[in-house]
Amino acid sequence: MQRRIDKIFKSKSFSAFTSALLAIFLGLIIGFIVMLIAKPEKASAAFQKILLYGFSDLGNVFYFATPIMMTGLAVGFAFKMGLFNIGASGQYTAGMFCAMYVALMFDLPDGIHWIACILAGMIGGMLWGMIPGIFKAYLNVNEVITSIMFNYIGMYLVDMLIKGNAKMFISSTSRSAYLPGSAQLPSLGVKNSSVNISIFIAIALAILLFILLNKTVFGYELKATGYNRHASKYAGMNGTRNIILTMMIAGAMAGLGGAFAILAPSTITGSSQTYEPINVIAANGFNGIAVALLGNSSPLGVIFSSVFISHIQRGGSQTSILGFKPEIIDVVISTIIYFSAFSLIMKSGIGRFFKNIHHRKPNARTVSETPVHGSTLIADEPSEAELIQEDELKEAVDIPDYIENTQDSEEEV
Repeated sequence: MQRRIDKIFKSKSFSAFTSALLAIFLGLIIGFIVMLIAKPEKASAAFQKILLYGFSDLGNVFYFATPIMMTGLAVGFAFKMGLFNIGASGQYTAGMFCAMYVALMFDLPDGIHWIACILAGMIGGMLWGMIPGIFKAYLNVNEVITSIMFNYIGMYLVDMLIKGNAKMFISSTSRSAYLPGSAQLPSLGVKNSSVNISIFIAIALAILLFILLNKTVFGYELKATGYNRHASKYAGMNGTRNIILTMMIAGAMAGLGGAFAILAPSTITGSSQTYEPINVIAANGFNGIAVALLGNSSPLGVIFSSVFISHIQRGGSQTSILGFKPEIIDVVISTIIYFSAFSLIMKSGIGRFFKNIHHRKPNARTVSETPVHGSTLIADEPSEAELIQEDELKEAVDIPDYIENTQDSEEEV
């Protein structure tokens, strides 16, 4: 039992979870301090709104969580492969445009139309993410530079294409045209909310990505390429292909996020979600970076972090009733992001703390062999530094848990 407890404390998942909680706690505390400085008499009520209002508006919490969950998956999946996909906003915009184009330009039957729009959005984001992947794989161009550039290219290109299409753009409202009902995603029927079936699709995709990364040979190859491209190539893995596929999968996730956002049903009968081409980069793409950092880039962690970010955003939108500026919630989220950016440092410190506690315990083992002189040999206990170095090496090469479990079983026998 004690061995299992020690193993939990030493695990990367435990240290990641505690570092995320620490980032959230510090972000909320600093946000509360800012509220106290701005309006001391109403700070407690506003802080309560941030923490609790989302529970009374769960439909919109899940509705707004869906797009950032997808962009969080796009960023986090690439992070796991050692790639920094800062271009989720561009991929999100490309996917949104492709979904909107199929919705407005093609007259398809009910039940098929919205599925075709989703697939178009996924393909649009995939192709937009593939381009930086090709530059990285064949020319070793830093993906941060190319993906940021493609954010702006995607934004201006989409705005130009929408404004230039009379069927897609309504000049009198300066917004895109209403989408037909057949292209809108099936609603879940929650009152005063646009939450729809896409929340279940997003969660299912997150689970599939988790299985892909941790339970398949393909996922192992992707992670190995991310750890060391040259070593993986020496082992017979196709690093060039893996980099391109990683960016394509990441782009597909972000593109789906854009499709889910524009295809969501409206709470007003006879209308739909619309897009305003005003040359502004989609915020949901950058919010995905926050979601990925807070979720430790884990697909399962992204599910919970996206819902949390959406939850406090819904609460923050209500603080204006008490006289606070709506930007107050941005201060809270930005602070959480700031501390999440140091998650590697916090994880390392927390993990080392528990490892030190564990390694201070006596660990001498008696060797069953009896030497010539008849005395019993006692194996030298490894030093604390050697044990910590051994654990760090295991984490670096990601030794499967079942190997350690097998060794534990042999020792007990």
